[in-house]
Amino acid sequence: MAASLQAELSALLGAAFAAEGLDAAYGRATTSDRPDLADFQCNGALAAAKAAGRRPRDLADAVAARVKDSALLAAVEVAGPGFLNLRLSDAALDRALGAMAAERGLGVPLASPRERIVVDFGGPNVAKPMHVGHLRSTIIGDSLQRLFRRLGHEVVSDVHLGDWGLQMGLVITEIAREKPGLPYFAAGANAPFPAASPVTIEELEELYPRASAAAKADAARNAEAQKATAELQAGRPGYRALWRHLVEVSRAAMTREFGRLDVHFDLWKGESDADPLIGEMIAAMRAKGIAEESEGALIVRVAQDGDKTELPPVILTSSQGTALYHTTDLATILDRVRSFSPDLILYVVDQRQHVHFEQVFRAARLAGLLDGTRAEHIGFGTVNGPDGKPFRTRAGGTMKLQDLIDMARAAAAERLEEAGLARDMPPGERDATAEAVGIAAVKFADLSAYRTSNYVFDLDRFIRFEGKTGPYLQYAAVRISSVLRKAAEEGRLVEGKVAIASPADRALALSLAAYGEALMSAAEKRAPNILCDYAFGLAQAFSRFYTEHHIVGEPDEALRASRLALARITRAVLEDALACLGIAVPERM
Repeated sequence: MAASLQAELSALLGAAFAAEGLDAAYGRATTSDRPDLADFQCNGALAAAKAAGRRPRDLADAVAARVKDSALLAAVEVAGPGFLNLRLSDAALDRALGAMAAERGLGVPLASPRERIVVDFGGPNVAKPMHVGHLRSTIIGDSLQRLFRRLGHEVVSDVHLGDWGLQMGLVITEIAREKPGLPYFAAGANAPFPAASPVTIEELEELYPRASAAAKADAARNAEAQKATAELQAGRPGYRALWRHLVEVSRAAMTREFGRLDVHFDLWKGESDADPLIGEMIAAMRAKGIAEESEGALIVRVAQDGDKTELPPVILTSSQGTALYHTTDLATILDRVRSFSPDLILYVVDQRQHVHFEQVFRAARLAGLLDGTRAEHIGFGTVNGPDGKPFRTRAGGTMKLQDLIDMARAAAAERLEEAGLARDMPPGERDATAEAVGIAAVKFADLSAYRTSNYVFDLDRFIRFEGKTGPYLQYAAVRISSVLRKAAEEGRLVEGKVAIASPADRALALSLAAYGEALMSAAEKRAPNILCDYAFGLAQAFSRFYTEHHIVGEPDEALRASRLALARITRAVLEDALACLGIAVPERM
């Protein structure tokens, strides 16, 4: 695939700087801050002049003279102390749009080098209902896996279930109190155990909060749960059998809720899958001399000279011998490196866990577990209510994810009715459209904020069909499909090449040509909001184009063919961008 126009410009300018005896990196072109003056700009002359001992304006003039005759450019001007303002030629835009129309990949160059990337996201806990706190990890993680795959990387996504910690001991001991006659609890009990789970997901939703509250209020109950956790991890048969039931029941509910969000994982591994590796990992860390005893626990010191604040040590095993989150995360790194030899592992987890991951990554490097693999914590902020505190139900409780999705669907159905949309659909299609619109509203609202920022959950605003919202973008794509369908019905859907004939044509073509850069920037910065901004800008550019021009009714056949081609490419790019954000476009609205 050809490079993007921005990359071509950067290469052209880089060659001009190199011809002046300077680093080609100074030729980097960026989107203009003043689109009324130029399409792109290059500010490299200001920095390069200092290194070369030349006046910035003189250097900029020299670079401009070297590139002014390029077929890429309609104009190049030097402004101010040495800024280069660049206007693309219509021929270059026509060529770029032709490539986008002809290539299945819409002219987007694939990443080089292509990497194998493990994306760890989702992270729900077994035996606990999924709630609004899982929303951001799920939506951001899914968008990143889609984005990296779109650019040609090999991606392995892992839900990484919380299935091995204290919550399992809490639930096991609570079930034992309620149903002491179950065979899982008898001393020395061994297989076979019942094939059916003794508890439902609905019962677990009540059991865990009750057990957790009791353990916080009573030290003896907490110690009992810790003992059960240690026995589960040590392999007690009855506890293992009951634990498997809890995992299966929980996974069925998770699959349903992830499915409604159209989020899917390659792996459904949990902390427990790392357990078989913990013994050898700890033995190796002891042999390296980095694991040491401290007050009955086994720790790894990870603080370094120069730390602004003291970083606590990693705790490998507690004084009771149980593996903790540090331990399972380290063993999971060992498992992933052995299984996939990834170039990169991304952890899409709440920003408040930053210290935890800094500890884990440092310990992994000390132990040699990463073996050249890069590891990054992709942190994110919280979803808040109008009061600025984490979003809750009106009663003050934590909102279940399933309830939030239902609420979004209901709001979407109401808004569709108010807008007079979807009325002619059969009930099944209308319901599916409301679900798609509701989920688009939630996803786009989450992704359009830079991930480390907190945002306020305002469903009334998210669900609107105007402004920067997911439903607006869905409607924009559907409207383009309607235009093309009308052209086909009237026998006017002629094939043709793009030929820029107006400012609105040009603005839309420029927006389309920037798609590859938007994708790459979003991936490099791990920032789906960049793609959200791009999609919204593209929809706005099409809206202006649609308002200012006849498309289907254009009497000039060549002009009509060009504008229908622009509409086709816009629909393809908009749907592709939305797919990278995990947003589906209904057939009609």
